[in-house]
Amino acid sequence: MTEPQIRNARIQDVIFGANVKITEPVNLYGCTIGDNCIVGPFTEIQKGVVIGNNCRIQSHSFICELVTIGKNCFVGHGVMFINDDWRTGRPAQGDRSLWKETVIGNNVSIGSNATILPVTICDHVIIGAGSVVTKNIKKPGIYAGNPARKIREI
Repeated sequence: MTEPQIRNARIQDVIFGANVKITEPVNLYGCTIGDNCIVGPFTEIQKGVVIGNNCRIQSHSFICELVTIGKNCFVGHGVMFINDDWRTGRPAQGDRSLWKETVIGNNVSIGSNATILPVTICDHVIIGAGSVVTKNIKKPGIYAGNPARKIREI
């Protein structure tokens, strides 16, 4: 029987802005977190992620590589960002050339348990809880459902 390789949650190689609040345990590495941000417990933010000023990332969220989040954004509990769209019919298995980026604009709120596939979301958007965003959102408004669709203006 071999011993397992154990990796502890940690904060490593992170660029923090001023007045950032982190509630551990978290796994943050190689990312940038802007001024006045709050990151809740049981959150993972991977390398290369950039989070703008005045954002709040709630507990149990996963923000994978190739994600950029603008200023004044809210990411609810348990939100999952995806960078592998399985376009080959299976996981990319570490082939980063198959991953795609996600760009979230400013003043975007993403409800709890939403799933965000590789997309671009413009400024001033609300994503309803439990929604699955599968396509770019180009106009401000409130979007919800699976797949997420615009349900009304803000």
